[in-house]
Amino acid sequence: MSQIRDLTARKLFLSFYDGKLENNQKVTLEGWVKSHRNNGSVGFIEFNDGSYFKNIQLVYDKENPNFDVFSKVKYGSSIQVKGKLVLTPEMKQPFEIHVDEISLLGDCAEDYPLQKKKHSFEFLRDIAYLRPRANTFNAIYRVRNTLAYAIHKYFQERGFMYVQTPIITANDAEGAGQVFHVVNDFKHPEAFFNAPACLTVSGQLHVESFAMAFRDVYTFGPTFRAENSNTNRHASEFWMIEPEIAFADLDDDMDLIESFLKYIIKYVLDNCKDEMQFFNNFIDKGVIDKLNSVIASKFVRMEYTEAIELLKKAVENGHKFDNNNIFWGMDLNSEHERYITEEIVKGPVFLINYPKEIKAFYMKLNPDNKTVAACDLLVPKEGEIVGGSQREEDYAKLQAKMKELGNEKGLEWYLNLRKYGGCIHSGFGLGFDRLLMYITGMQNIRDVQPFPRTPGSLKY
Repeated sequence: MSQIRDLTARKLFLSFYDGKLENNQKVTLEGWVKSHRNNGSVGFIEFNDGSYFKNIQLVYDKENPNFDVFSKVKYGSSIQVKGKLVLTPEMKQPFEIHVDEISLLGDCAEDYPLQKKKHSFEFLRDIAYLRPRANTFNAIYRVRNTLAYAIHKYFQERGFMYVQTPIITANDAEGAGQVFHVVNDFKHPEAFFNAPACLTVSGQLHVESFAMAFRDVYTFGPTFRAENSNTNRHASEFWMIEPEIAFADLDDDMDLIESFLKYIIKYVLDNCKDEMQFFNNFIDKGVIDKLNSVIASKFVRMEYTEAIELLKKAVENGHKFDNNNIFWGMDLNSEHERYITEEIVKGPVFLINYPKEIKAFYMKLNPDNKTVAACDLLVPKEGEIVGGSQREEDYAKLQAKMKELGNEKGLEWYLNLRKYGGCIHSGFGLGFDRLLMYITGMQNIRDVQPFPRTPGSLKY
């Protein structure tokens, strides 16, 4: 068994691309039938063993005494195939396998929901346990895997410490109140922990404490929001990338965001070429050009106040937004963000120094006492994709803000980080699933998560 598992489709394709694939070599592979057709004299099976996005074509003909047996192998079945590898540089596929033996390892029932036809994404969501076998989702989860690896690779190569922050917490980091409460006993919900408990909405507050010991840290894990929203961008469970850097101001934070985003996008383009070409051809034509443009761009930095003035001017000149009521202090809608990045800057832009009233309590108050040292990265065709800030390191200012909001109780430890050897520090948050939507061109967050959790839906 171990010798069989040593050879995979991935190794064969990589050997071909490296010019090292041997013609006429004997091979044994195990995998699944993706399609099957025969014309009575020659049969063709599209075969995939899960190790590579592209299929391998298996060919058998009437000269094989088991032709009739082979011809009955059904779509979706798992098989072991033994045969001879034949290079076919003149064909669409670089090589194929001429079959000697096929062993049926797992038959596929007649009611198999996936058939050799186009299925809607809505239909496939209802059979989430099978959709990794469909081409689009096979590509999605391969890119998801590569993107997750690229995130860790970027931070680890730069000396960041990976911190696993708690999933069960006593704190609502964002202060929005949209939390899932952890209840062990409905009559006495606080009995288990002797305190109210909820699922985390962010690992940021906890990871900040590690930045005060290890300088550069990050957390990358699941977060939860009890927001009863059914848009294509909202999910109740999603993953967040949240680095925190000590001795760093807002400019350092934006430098990190730009470097990080360009690195992980390039890594996916370099290491998922077949998958990204699939998305470019069938999901979002031009997505590769869009991503290459981001990599090549210098991210512009623009004051929130300037952005408001530019939006006002656009309205005065006749531009129609769904919300034309532009004023200083408003939280920009996606249409406003896209106008700035697509029509004004024509590329990625950091909006900086937002009004303090529309940003989180932990962001550093600027000398004007009206704005905070925060940034949102806006990108074409998406709008805001990353949010970051310099954190308030002044104990008295942060304490005053927390007292004003009434969230000091339970967060004394967070405030004390400023008391015991604190320093300036900054960080950002990036939704992993929305980032995956942006990179692949997929339009619904339910279609980039393995088993999406959304209001009214918990099938698996």
